[in-house]
Amino acid sequence: MSISSRFSVGVHILSLLEIDKSETKSSEFIAGSVNTNPAVIRKIMGMLKNAGLVNVRPGVAGAELAKNLNEITLLDVYKAVNVVQENELFSVHDHPNPECRVGRNIQETIIPILSIAQSALEKALSNVTIADVVKDIEEKEKRNSK
Repeated sequence: MSISSRFSVGVHILSLLEIDKSETKSSEFIAGSVNTNPAVIRKIMGMLKNAGLVNVRPGVAGAELAKNLNEITLLDVYKAVNVVQENELFSVHDHPNPECRVGRNIQETIIPILSIAQSALEKALSNVTIADVVKDIEEKEKRNSK
């Protein structure tokens, strides 16, 4: 099981909106870059809009960032696209066997560890902005075009 690809697609969309300003950013254009269906892009764009990360106008092709690149963290994107419910990155099976000593104690043992792991992930995501991602993409592109 992995984190929903909505997260990476959200980061892709926000990066594309900044890097490729020459084109109108319709859902079809963005879908071409992501290599997915425009309906998927529209759904994720709606989530990013609801989180205040992009501006889109109904019935008009195009989108733009609603905030400065330095103000949008990967944690903002992670939360915007509903990757996981609050504090539920890791799910623990509900009904282990209470007659088994592992079953009796597994939840109480691993839930605090998983909570620490989720906090560490969220802290790491909060330290990276879309500006950092865009800068890295542009540096890679310069190296690759030599």
